Amino acid sequence: MQEKSLAKYWSAVVDLIHDGVMIVDVYGNIISVNNALLEITGYSDWELLGNPCMIVECASCKKIKNDERRHWCRLFSLGDIKMQQTKLTRKDGRVIDVMKNASVIKENGVIIGAVETLTDVTELLNKDKKIEAYQRELQAEYTFHGMIGVSAEMQRIFSMIGNIAESDAPVLILGESGTGKELVARAIHDNSPRKDKPYLQVNCAALNESILESELFGHVKGAFTGAYQNRQGRFEAANGGDIFLDEIGDLPQSIQVKLLRVLEEKVIERVGDNQAIPVDVRIITATNRDLIKLVESGQYRGDFYYRINVLPIEIPPLRERPEDIPVLSENFFNHIKLKSNKHIDGISTEAMNTLVGYHWPGNIRELKSAFEFAFVTCMEKSIQADHLPPAVRQSVPAPSTPEPSSPIFPQENQSLNEKKKLALEKALEQAKGNQSEAARILGVTRVTVWNQMKKYNIS
Repeated sequence: MQEKSLAKYWSAVVDLIHDGVMIVDVYGNIISVNNALLEITGYSDWELLGNPCMIVECASCKKIKNDERRHWCRLFSLGDIKMQQTKLTRKDGRVIDVMKNASVIKENGVIIGAVETLTDVTELLNKDKKIEAYQRELQAEYTFHGMIGVSAEMQRIFSMIGNIAESDAPVLILGESGTGKELVARAIHDNSPRKDKPYLQVNCAALNESILESELFGHVKGAFTGAYQNRQGRFEAANGGDIFLDEIGDLPQSIQVKLLRVLEEKVIERVGDNQAIPVDVRIITATNRDLIKLVESGQYRGDFYYRINVLPIEIPPLRERPEDIPVLSENFFNHIKLKSNKHIDGISTEAMNTLVGYHWPGNIRELKSAFEFAFVTCMEKSIQADHLPPAVRQSVPAPSTPEPSSPIFPQENQSLNEKKKLALEKALEQAKGNQSEAARILGVTRVTVWNQMKKYNIS
């Protein structure tokens, strides 16, 4: 009689749920399963039906069973189990991770059984573990707050950021488009005593003059058409923290005058008001334009330029640091692989040679786009040169391209540790074994060189 009652629920459950489903009676005997459950457990229906549900070896069931009650499983006293992560042993002995939901079934207020759903989350958890491992890799020696570089130039910039971050003086970040100026600005903030205070970013080229002035300094009610109420500007909102003004080379001269007062007097005035409001904000600016030429041509105020150019940082273009391309490539490859879930093992030597030989006018941003393109076109085990964008693969390698024996040309599927070891060996060879000189070449400390020599067993 109870089995007939339970059968009514089974068809509805199967219609709604595509995960593994199992129905048991009050004694824990399996009376019905769906195909998804058979796939998850590896058992056939005749091996499960009529047997105790303990056959699937669910770890949580072992922990909550209670032989002192009529209902052997505590589920019957709890009433349900929601989103419980546990482990299950398949017929072949493989242990998998599952997400479990369970509930008792009642008829006229009397418990007649229970229904349980199991979702295989093994792949999802494995991906999470890969992401965690990848994030740990990103914290390696050659990374700094999302920026990656093994070159001496980038190592010096990482060191410079740490020193500049301690100062409240204005910072000017120079570099071509796509070199990561916004990452440098954020790293300065995150390493500074202001890191727990606001950090606001404004693109000076994205707004016209009137809107930009209101955006930066705020306005009072009635200052212009549409100003229906007082509005706080970005400088007030960033008080105590940092404000990053990107594309500062496109800033109108009228705004330059107002910002000059902020830099010198630490006060702002809202649009339509003459009341000075004190602000404590460190200004970080960035541009890809030649400000000196703009000053010489009269398009840019010299007094403003020299006021923002107290602590300059210049980021070299990617073509001037080709030794960073393999490490950046591995970073983008791993990141996009995790997102795409595409089974590609690595980057071929031919493809890496092509990447290093290209001049990268779009810098790091273009390199990332090249890998996004490659993951769409690649249908093989590894990314080949012909999977890269036409502009990249048709380029002629630069004459200064290193020989294939250089660490810039890693072997296919070479790990980051292997690249570090090769880079260290090359630096020591150039320095004729002098550890201090090798440290200077790599842009790291002598202690780091000594630790790496010990780690990689280099005498």
